[in-house]
Amino acid sequence: MSLDTRARAATRPEPPDSGHAGHTAPTGVRAWLRDLGMGLRFAVGGGREGWTRTLLTAVGVGLGVALLLGASSVPNLLQNRENHTAARSGDDFSGKRVKRSDSTVLQRDAPTDFRDSTVGGRVLRAEGDHPVLPPGLEKIPADGEMVVSPALRDLLGSSDGALLKERFSGYRIVGTIGDAGLVHPQERYFYAGSDALTPAKGGHRVAEFGYETPAEPFDPLLVVLVVLMCVVLLTPVVIFIGTAVRFGGDRRDRRLAALRLVGADARAVRRIAAGEALCGALLGLVVGGVLFLGLRQLIGTVDMWQISAFPADLTPVASLAALVVLAVPVTAVVVTLISLRAVSIEPLGVMRSTKVRKRRLWWRVLMPLAGFGILLAAGRVAGDYGPPVYAIGAGATLTLVGLAALLPWLVETSVSRLRGGPVPWQLATRRLQLSSGTAARAVSGITVAVAGAVALQMLFGAMHDDFNRMTGADTARAKISVRADVGDAALADKMIDGFRTTKGVKRVIATVSTYAVRPGRLKDSEDIRPTTQLTVGTCANLRELARIDTCRDGDTFVVHTKDKEMNSWVDESARPGKQLDLNPVSWDEPGHEHVLWTLPADAREVTARPDPSGDLHDGVYATPGAVDKSKLVDASTSAMIQVDPDTPDAEEYVRNTAARVDPFLDVMTLRAVERDQQYATVQTGLQAGALATMTLIAASMLVSMLEQLRERKRLLAVLTAFGTRRASMAWSVLWQTAIPVVVGLALAVAGGLGLGWVMVRMIDKSVTDWWKFVPLTGAGAVLVAVVTLFSLPPLWCMMRPEGLRSE
Repeated sequence: MSLDTRARAATRPEPPDSGHAGHTAPTGVRAWLRDLGMGLRFAVGGGREGWTRTLLTAVGVGLGVALLLGASSVPNLLQNRENHTAARSGDDFSGKRVKRSDSTVLQRDAPTDFRDSTVGGRVLRAEGDHPVLPPGLEKIPADGEMVVSPALRDLLGSSDGALLKERFSGYRIVGTIGDAGLVHPQERYFYAGSDALTPAKGGHRVAEFGYETPAEPFDPLLVVLVVLMCVVLLTPVVIFIGTAVRFGGDRRDRRLAALRLVGADARAVRRIAAGEALCGALLGLVVGGVLFLGLRQLIGTVDMWQISAFPADLTPVASLAALVVLAVPVTAVVVTLISLRAVSIEPLGVMRSTKVRKRRLWWRVLMPLAGFGILLAAGRVAGDYGPPVYAIGAGATLTLVGLAALLPWLVETSVSRLRGGPVPWQLATRRLQLSSGTAARAVSGITVAVAGAVALQMLFGAMHDDFNRMTGADTARAKISVRADVGDAALADKMIDGFRTTKGVKRVIATVSTYAVRPGRLKDSEDIRPTTQLTVGTCANLRELARIDTCRDGDTFVVHTKDKEMNSWVDESARPGKQLDLNPVSWDEPGHEHVLWTLPADAREVTARPDPSGDLHDGVYATPGAVDKSKLVDASTSAMIQVDPDTPDAEEYVRNTAARVDPFLDVMTLRAVERDQQYATVQTGLQAGALATMTLIAASMLVSMLEQLRERKRLLAVLTAFGTRRASMAWSVLWQTAIPVVVGLALAVAGGLGLGWVMVRMIDKSVTDWWKFVPLTGAGAVLVAVVTLFSLPPLWCMMRPEGLRSE
């Protein structure tokens, strides 16, 4: 039985029941099931053309589904990362003191920077025979041993990690940290054993690992930013899925007209068309699931913006995954039925072949206006006022979807008056005048993405100063700060000599500091013993901290700032000619050992100047000849180092020297601008999400363009057979893409600036830069140009006269 005979038998209306036994045509749900099933059979049984269209739809939908599944996995990913971090944490924030036992462990965080990344780590010392273990370790490393993560092991074994390996030369690698002890597969982390670790050297005693750090409240401004990010990144995905299920619409409509000819009614053919789209959507769910599982395995092998993750951690939230699985087929059916409302499918043909009815404008303008209205009515976010999350999501979504809906009308209006020009231009404009909807839908994703990106950049610019603080550090005076919690003459001299002879070091500012208290009985008006800071250093170093004119070894100074209250506190303790106790620890407890030193009567008063890190230090300044550094009981040694910017890896040489001098030195890079960690995390998430979304848009545009060329394969072959130059055909394809893109980018700029202004107004800020759209629109245009160039080889194949053959 032929296809037409089967279709006629399945869809011919039955006569009314006259009382005789007979078959009754199904109605209601049964009719829907019957016609959807027939559409599914047409999708998979329509020969090569049918399979090609179905596979293109499945690939298009699958790309979107894979990204949606990835987005639905983000909450679990973040939670799992927090769990991994908490599991290896040994800090008890309850404040309870842990007594030494057979299972306790001394630990100290020992991270280090290496070029543009951070190597996390911890020094451990077991205090008994049965110590508690952090996750990922089988035993506590012994003195001089180190257990490293796989990524750090690979780095230390490579030529790029030679300088870092020198820093850990005092340790021998004896094992690898298991996955349970890492936040992500590409994390660079280590555990080192050291018998030199004591509480006096920063060791913190723990009885168990797995303390959970208190959650830091998320800033309301960042909540606004995150909500807008989710809308901007996911809306193009949903739009593309809606576009993908409409692939092959022209040929589908001709098949439906054939079904009308054999007896199917208008409602039946719409349901059959929905069944075909449903088949592509269901296959797209399978393709998307397979893509997601494959990409999930690959994400553990990359470390771009620290987005590496264990595959098991990247698991979709069950409710969100179920929503994706249900929403994609429903969207396919609904979009197909809506698209057929503008088409009159009759037994003798498809009425869309005649002049197309002009698109209505009112509802297309109403959507973005409604979105703006919701955002304006939501109020402003300031202080502790909770941001209206749902209003932001609904308003931004309506605005962006409204821009996508407005684009076909703008393209149609723009091309309707175009006349004349070269042959490629005429071919392109005539094609757009006959049917501009497909071309507009193909670039709707990039339009929404650019509009959202413009709004996001405006929002980022407006809140930049809130999360990027000027530290006041003068990196021209010093680039690295090194500090030791133990201060003595030997360590101070060793630090100074070691850093001064280090490759790439231009200058070292080194001092030894301790707190000093006023001895004797307290006055009746005093509740706290007057305390000040004593800083010991050479004249050259002290001049970096205070405005000192003449200075010789043996001089002392009383240093004031512009704070009058602090100056009076300094004067209460630092009295020229009077004594200071250089042992401030447990001063008022019985058995306190006094270390008295007399401040010379000729100590001069000077004014403090900011050190290279931007801090002011008041108190007493003394040169080495004025005080014996060995008397400083509870002191700290610090050095600020200026490096030569022309020496490659100068900072790494300084860190290596610090590790040789004392492995427990704290080394910090001075930065003029300090970025809030939450803000940096959000920005990293935006970069990763934008990369994924732009990749999807590029792939979706390529698939959509190939589908358009496939639909016009015979027409292209006819034009070639009649002598049309291939170059003219190629240029016509470029113009057909360029015109909607130009209109779309113009719409994206206008819509993005409007959305950005409303969002900036919501956080009670002002727009800092109205020209954020320039690089974004340029990037969008380049992306479209690249995708179009990739479509030229298939176009060349389709322009062969052999394309006129048919079976």
